[in-house]
Amino acid sequence: MSKYLIREIQPHELGILEDMLYEAIFQPDGNNLLPREVIKQPKIGVYIDNWGKPDDLCLVADVDKKIIGAVWTRILAGNIKGYGNIDDQTPEFAISLVKEYRGKGIGTVLMKMMIEKLKEHGYKQASLSVAKDNYALKMYQNVGFEIFAEQEHDYLMLLDLN
Repeated sequence: MSKYLIREIQPHELGILEDMLYEAIFQPDGNNLLPREVIKQPKIGVYIDNWGKPDDLCLVADVDKKIIGAVWTRILAGNIKGYGNIDDQTPEFAISLVKEYRGKGIGTVLMKMMIEKLKEHGYKQASLSVAKDNYALKMYQNVGFEIFAEQEHDYLMLLDLN
């Protein structure tokens, strides 16, 4: 595999977040994929809409100057909250990798680097939502997330940053 670089996203690259958001949607049935327009639904689009607020953080994985993955956090407050919302002080994670780069440890490195960034910014905890049958559940547990609440199809997970 080519070497990869983890770095902060640049302002001119923000358009890639739409691709990454679509890739972040867990779709267990590869033969019956959701249409890309699903990212325009308010409950999903909230993860990237109006990107650039002070609490919006994003790291990307770059291979040969091509973004192949991203991890981003933001505080989702107000009327539309994310699936992993805890409160209006807790950043919520989203992560995705282009399919051919999954399972190679890049996601774990992205998560660990974002966790360090959140600590540097003084956050006390972070959250995320994961489908119960998503292979990424184990990775989230391995980087320190714990199940905070169980819903019908997913887990709400919390990471203590102290």
